Amino acid sequence: MAHKYANVLVHIVFSTKERRNLIPPGLQRKLWKYIGGIGANRRIPVLAVGGMPNHLHILIALPSDVSVAKAVQTFKANSSRWIGEHGIRFAWQEGYGAFSVRASNLGIVKDYIKRQPEHHAKRTFEDEFAALLRKSGVVYEESEVFG
Repeated sequence: MAHKYANVLVHIVFSTKERRNLIPPGLQRKLWKYIGGIGANRRIPVLAVGGMPNHLHILIALPSDVSVAKAVQTFKANSSRWIGEHGIRFAWQEGYGAFSVRASNLGIVKDYIKRQPEHHAKRTFEDEFAALLRKSGVVYEESEVFG
């Protein structure tokens, strides 16, 4: 086959260092746009971005020549530097979650990401992340996830 055809949709979630509220509300929308720009510059289509002061959700269409780990590293490194340029001592947590998304669920996941403040009025990031792991069938030890 002469061309590469892929539709690999990935919902990526990662938190700030120690899950501290390091992303000021006034900077969040700008950060979401910046994340979109990182994706555009690196040819990683960003389909949705959202989050809270202590974590971020990104929905991407993963290119066939980019690993999930490389995509996450690209978003973390560039956004961390950008937030630091705004005078904030900032770091992302080392790990992340990456969850496959069926094309038929694309709209549902986009809506979920864009409505983060509503979700977190009822549940913590830790509860949300554990639920994503369970729903995706990921086996984990809670002490290792949030240690």
